[in-house]
Amino acid sequence: MIRKLAILFILLILFIFLQWKSPVKSRINTISDQTGAVSNPGFPTLDRIFNSEHKWKTALPAGRVRTIIATGDIIPARSVNFEVFRRQDFNWPYRLTYQVTQSADITFANLESPEIKKCPLTNEGMIFCGDYRNIEGLKFAGIDVVSLANNHAGNFGEEGIKETVGHLKNAGIESTGTALSNLVIKNIRGVRFAFLGFNDISKDQPGISNVDEEKIKTEIAEAKKLSEVVIVAMHWGAEYKDRPDDRQKYLGHLAVDSGADLVIGNHPHWIQPVEIYKDKLITYAHGNFVFDQEWSQKTKEGVIGKYIFFDTQLIDVEFLPVQIENFGQPGLLTGYKKKLILKNMKNAGLQ
Repeated sequence: MIRKLAILFILLILFIFLQWKSPVKSRINTISDQTGAVSNPGFPTLDRIFNSEHKWKTALPAGRVRTIIATGDIIPARSVNFEVFRRQDFNWPYRLTYQVTQSADITFANLESPEIKKCPLTNEGMIFCGDYRNIEGLKFAGIDVVSLANNHAGNFGEEGIKETVGHLKNAGIESTGTALSNLVIKNIRGVRFAFLGFNDISKDQPGISNVDEEKIKTEIAEAKKLSEVVIVAMHWGAEYKDRPDDRQKYLGHLAVDSGADLVIGNHPHWIQPVEIYKDKLITYAHGNFVFDQEWSQKTKEGVIGKYIFFDTQLIDVEFLPVQIENFGQPGLLTGYKKKLILKNMKNAGLQ
């Protein structure tokens, strides 16, 4: 009898220990109670975001989980445009990452060049454009919404923007961040997600939604009335900096204070950290995704952000580091390089 009790006691201790060690239990208060009801896992901490284990979400009912993917800067211009012509393959930039970008409910990207019919083929310069058939590549990658609120989308004037918006629409891709429209709403299994874009670089860009404090407050408030989740793309900051400046922080906080649930940043061409502000997430810069800046390691790097919502609540974020090769094709990183990028992002994060 004593022996049986001792065995039962050891088994009980082992069970408690395994429950305590469980990565799911240690990061989530409760996913389901004894009745089978599912509770909200809560807003993610930096530890949850940068932990290597994100499989715990599979325990959640799939119908209540929604995934938004955001990329770094996409600029199918200059050498990228040259390479797709040389290879006769407009899908080429995305062939190593499309399985990730296609996997989301909505993939949201910053398209930082007009895609037009009369784009001159060049390998140099700072006036950007790409052939309109590059939009075939965006569609292949599963991109659903793009922001044109940036400092190069207007390089061929308002006519270039209108033409680009038309080609995107023909491909089934919606656009935000322009004077034509700065609001896209997508319904994902009963939850409405609003997408807006604001440009804080070269404020005189024609036809672009530029940063104005009252405009930010008003447009986010209006989007909040029409949707449950508001996602704001911000084009901001200084190029080639790995930390956000005071202006970025101010605008990020303003967006959240105005009602944004998630702020997606781009422009620096280097990866910048995240900030948790009032239980909302600001990703200051995703780095590059499709671009030709191979003159430094940091400009060849970026992250794909997977933003996981449980109903309307952001519950997890997973960053997938990439490295660009051959002047325009990102590939997923593994091993030490992946761990180093994520470590640096976490250590620089603001909480």
